[in-house]
Amino acid sequence: MQIKTLIHPLQGCSPSLIILNKTPALARFQSSFSPPSLRFFTTNILHRGVKTSCISPGKELIFDENSDNSISLSNNGEEKEEEEEEIELEVKRGGLEKQSIWSQMKEIVMFTGPATGLWLCGPLMSLIDTAVIGQGSSVELAALGPGTVMCDYLTYVFMFLSIATSNMVATSLARQDKNEVQHQISVLLFVGLACGFLMLLFTRFFGSWALTAFTGPRNVHLVPAANTYVQIRSFAWPAVLVGLVAQSASLGMKDSLGPLKALAVASAINGIGDIALCSFLGYGIAGAAWATMVSQVVSAYMMIQSLNNKGYNAFSFSVPSNNELATILGLAGPVFITMIAKVAFYSLIIYFATSMGTNTVAAHQVMIQTYGMCSVWGEPLSQTAQSFMPELIYGVNRSLVKARMLLKSLLLIGSTLGLVLGTIGASVPWFFPNIFTSDKSVIQEMHKVLIPYILAIVVSPSTHSLEGTLLAGRDVKFFSISMSGCFLLGALVLLFASRGYGLPGCWFALVCFQSARFLLSLWRLLSPDGTLYSEDLNRYKMEKLKAA
Repeated sequence: MQIKTLIHPLQGCSPSLIILNKTPALARFQSSFSPPSLRFFTTNILHRGVKTSCISPGKELIFDENSDNSISLSNNGEEKEEEEEEIELEVKRGGLEKQSIWSQMKEIVMFTGPATGLWLCGPLMSLIDTAVIGQGSSVELAALGPGTVMCDYLTYVFMFLSIATSNMVATSLARQDKNEVQHQISVLLFVGLACGFLMLLFTRFFGSWALTAFTGPRNVHLVPAANTYVQIRSFAWPAVLVGLVAQSASLGMKDSLGPLKALAVASAINGIGDIALCSFLGYGIAGAAWATMVSQVVSAYMMIQSLNNKGYNAFSFSVPSNNELATILGLAGPVFITMIAKVAFYSLIIYFATSMGTNTVAAHQVMIQTYGMCSVWGEPLSQTAQSFMPELIYGVNRSLVKARMLLKSLLLIGSTLGLVLGTIGASVPWFFPNIFTSDKSVIQEMHKVLIPYILAIVVSPSTHSLEGTLLAGRDVKFFSISMSGCFLLGALVLLFASRGYGLPGCWFALVCFQSARFLLSLWRLLSPDGTLYSEDLNRYKMEKLKAA
C-alpha cells in the first residue's frame, strides 16, 4: 500500500471532491493504514448522482447528489487483486533493494559474469602481446614495460570519464529521466573525443621524449622499440575514449552483455593479429601494436552500436556548457586525482624495476601483466556497486539498510574471489613460466616476488567493492584524499624497499598500497558519517545536468 498525495479538485467538480493520486517519485513509504489505491477519473452525469469512471475497469466512485461526502467503492475484490499486482510489479521494478542477501548475490553474479569479461579483455590483449613478443626478444619484452605505461596506464587516467558516465547514467535512470540520460551521454562522448585527440597529439609530438625520460640513460636502448609500439597505438586514442564512455553508459544501464560482445570480438582480432604479424610475418613489437590498435577501433565502434540498439543516439555529441562542465568536473575532478595517484604509483614501480636491469624489468613486465589479469576481476564488483547502489542511496526506493546488505554481498564475493585468484595467479608463473619466456634469469626474478604477488591479488577484489560503493555514494572528496595518502605511503615504502630488497621490495610496497586502500575505504563506509549510514542526501549531492 502506498501513501497518497492530495491534489487540487478537478475544474467543474464540487470542491469537496478530492482526488487521491499515487506519487511514487515523492513518497515510497509503506504503511498499514494507507488509503486504498485510487486513480484519476472523469465525471459522467447520471439521473440521480455522479458516476466517476476509473482508469481500471470495475472500479468506480459514486457520488450521491444527496450527500456530497459519501464515497463507495465497487468490486473490492478486484481492487485487492489489482493492488497485489501493483506490489508484485513494485518488487520486480525495485531491483536489489527488496531481495535477500542470497538473491542479491545471485543477481550480482549474473551482472558481474559478463562484466568480468569486459575488464579482462584489456589486460588479456596486453598479456597476449607479452607472451608473443617474449618468445622472440627479451629486449622487446622489456620495452613493453615503458610502452604499456604510455598506452595502457595512461588510459586509466581517463577512467574518470567511465566513472562519471556510469554514475550519472545510473542516477538519472533511478530518477526515470531518459532525456537527461541522452543529454549526459552526448556531453560525455564529446569530452571523451576531445581528450582522445589531445592524447593523440601529445603522443605524436612528445612520446619519444617521455619514454627517454622514463627509461633513463641506463636503458636508452629500449626507447626505439618502445616508441614504435607507442606511436602505432596512439592512432586509437580517440576511439578508445569514445568507446570507454559508450561502454560505461551501457554498464550504468545494467547491461554488461552488449559491451562484452564487442570486447570479445576485439580480443579475437588482437590474438589473431599478434600471431599472424609477430610469429609468422616477423614484425615483432610493431606487429603487436598494429593488432592491438585495430582491435581497439573495432571495439569502440561495436560499443557505440550497442548503445544505439538501446534507443539512444551514440553518434550525438554535445558541447558542454560552463555549468555542465563544472558539474562533470565536480564529480570527475576528484576521481581524476585518484586515477593519477594510482597510475603514478604503478608507474613508479615500473620505473624502479627498469633501473634494476633488463632481466629484472622483463620479469616485472610478466608479473605485472599477470597481476593485472587477476586483479581486474575485482573491477566488475566496483561496477556493480556503481550501477546498483545509486537506486538504494538516491532512488525512489531509497534504503540504506539494503545498501549495506548489498555491500556485504559484494565483500563476501570479493574475499572468496581474491583467495581463488591468488592461488591460480601464482601457479601460472610458478609452474608454467615458459609461456612467457625461456630466459632462466628472467624466470628466477619472477619467482622471487610470488609471496607479495599473492598478497596483493587477495586484497584487490574486496578493495574494488569498497571503492565502488564510495563512488556510488559520491563521496569523491574522501576517495581522492585517501588515494593520495595511499600513494604517498606506497611511494615512501617503495623508495626504501627497492634499494635494499630489489624487485621483491617493489612488490611489498604494492601490498602496502593495496592494504591501505582497503582499510581506509572500509573505515569510511562503516563510520556514522559514511555514505551508507548518513541520512543527509545533500552532503554528496551532485547538481543535476540541465538540458542544452
